[in-house]
Amino acid sequence: MDKNKVQLGIAPIGWTNDDLPALGRENTFEQCVSEMALAGFTGCEVGNKFPKDPKVLKHMLDIRGLTIANQWFSSEFVSKPFEVTVNNFVKQLEFLKAMGAKIIGCSEQGNSIQGKDVPVIGNSPRFSEEEWDLVTRGYNHLGAIARDYGFTLTYHHHAGTAVETIEEVDRFLEMTDPDLVYLLYDSGHFYFVGEDPLEAVKKYIGRIRHVHLKDVRDDVLSDVKKEKMSFLDGVRAGVFTVPGDGDIDFGPIFDVLGENNYEGWMVVEAEQDPAKANPFEYALKARRYIKEKAGI
Repeated sequence: MDKNKVQLGIAPIGWTNDDLPALGRENTFEQCVSEMALAGFTGCEVGNKFPKDPKVLKHMLDIRGLTIANQWFSSEFVSKPFEVTVNNFVKQLEFLKAMGAKIIGCSEQGNSIQGKDVPVIGNSPRFSEEEWDLVTRGYNHLGAIARDYGFTLTYHHHAGTAVETIEEVDRFLEMTDPDLVYLLYDSGHFYFVGEDPLEAVKKYIGRIRHVHLKDVRDDVLSDVKKEKMSFLDGVRAGVFTVPGDGDIDFGPIFDVLGENNYEGWMVVEAEQDPAKANPFEYALKARRYIKEKAGI
């Protein structure tokens, strides 16, 4: 891979988990971003402990050589008025623009079960025909707004939502404008729902504009299925980890990205219990693995 075209970031979710505040509540923002930089990353995504004032946050990141790569955005087209999502989206774009970011990563959460105490495997919601039309029309609208702000909108397929499988991603991409809506490719979420992340990166390479590197532990995934765990119970159990520590072979994935001249961010995103998986140690492990397998 071309180190001049690909930037490496890491998400704060390994230090403090926004969906499970008890995980990592002892870790401070300053510790998180300092250890990101010390581990060799140049970018990050945004967590709830990050300062909300762009001037304050930018200074704290600048002195550590970090920039914001992306921030999660929850659309709620199927559960709230259209304007609510649009207004929230614009506010987030304004924050990210002040931070110098160029990517926004979005996911439809209006009927998601990822935060609910229900079995996640085989129990995800499905869109009705009307909801497919509403969501994809909504994303074309958001994509146009993002473009006007100088941003690229990427869609994050996610376990526990109505866009998690290859079939669903196919339909979402077919129903959205390829010049306005792109894909946030997440290796771990494809693997978690039973899809081959290598086949997915080959299939979608033309629409991928942001990459999440997430590994999966097969033994824990088996427990998630057998014990009918919720998504967050799976996180607590340690189903996800950093690249090189689980059962996904990232070498061929990096090859596909490199052969197709991928440009942009690759972000390590591995939600774990930091009391069990020291975030700095695992950040170092991920960085060394990426250097070995991707050459950057």
